[in-house]
Amino acid sequence: MKVVVIRDFFDQKKKDLALSLLTEPETLNKKLASPHLNRPGLALAGYLDVFASDRIQILGEVEVRYLQSLKEEVMLERVRNLFKTDIPCIIVTKGLTLPPALEFLANDLNIPILSSRISTIQLIQQLSRYLLDLFALEKTLHATLVDVFGLGILLTGKSGIGKSECALDLIHRGHSLVGDDLITLRFLDDRLFGKSPREFGYFMEIRGVGYVNVERMFGIERVRRQKTIDLQIELMPWQENMDYERIGLGNNYAEHLGVKLPIIFLPVSPGKNVSVIVEVAAMNMILKGTGYDAAEDFNRRVNEEIRQQSLLKPKTTNLDAPQNH
Repeated sequence: MKVVVIRDFFDQKKKDLALSLLTEPETLNKKLASPHLNRPGLALAGYLDVFASDRIQILGEVEVRYLQSLKEEVMLERVRNLFKTDIPCIIVTKGLTLPPALEFLANDLNIPILSSRISTIQLIQQLSRYLLDLFALEKTLHATLVDVFGLGILLTGKSGIGKSECALDLIHRGHSLVGDDLITLRFLDDRLFGKSPREFGYFMEIRGVGYVNVERMFGIERVRRQKTIDLQIELMPWQENMDYERIGLGNNYAEHLGVKLPIIFLPVSPGKNVSVIVEVAAMNMILKGTGYDAAEDFNRRVNEEIRQQSLLKPKTTNLDAPQNH
């Protein structure tokens, strides 16, 4: 599980979220391990049996006014019980003023309190997007990712099988490169995204030529920073006795970060135009998304023809049967 130091979060987002620190700088050493937020209304009312203590706590106008309405001894008791759950951080919205005793208590129990000038709703929306992206599950694998007709196609296979060459041909045919050789997969918003882990340009290694810069060679319109992944194509050497998919009625899936991704096992042999087949696979997937499946259509027509032939075939009667004398 990823862990973020509150100091790093504060330094990175203090400008975007208009944040300022109300407690001592030492309190920023607390750590955050959850991408979710919480408004501790029930906890401030004294109910802590079910309390998300691992989340950043947001105090809006309702919570601050409630604290201000309490007697000081009651307020301090409720807040002390809240702080003892070891919450990672409190953010007060709209620049609201907290009772001074609360800040002293936070310093004593090492709880950072931040103040933001923006509204509660705006803060929750921006901070939720940031934290979900920050804590997104991810992994890196050897692959090439291209954008073909708007679909993210993940090309995988053994080193030297031709992933980069296939991608280069696709780029030459008008499609786009997301990353080559290494791809970082991220699970975000129930979808699988892919991007290059490198931040210094769109380079490809072409054996026999060396490295080429796709952005400089083909233009900015032939590269993408990030892309949702819709299909994986595994390039594999052609084997004579291998049972490859012929019709397309079967569905195969690969699993990445808990997401099932459709996968096609594509045999590669000399003279085979792999990039055209990748284009066809992408278009076929787009057609399936509209409700048309060519394999099912073909199977239906074959079955219909067999049925028609069986109806036209003359039936043998007793009169036509040979007689034994």
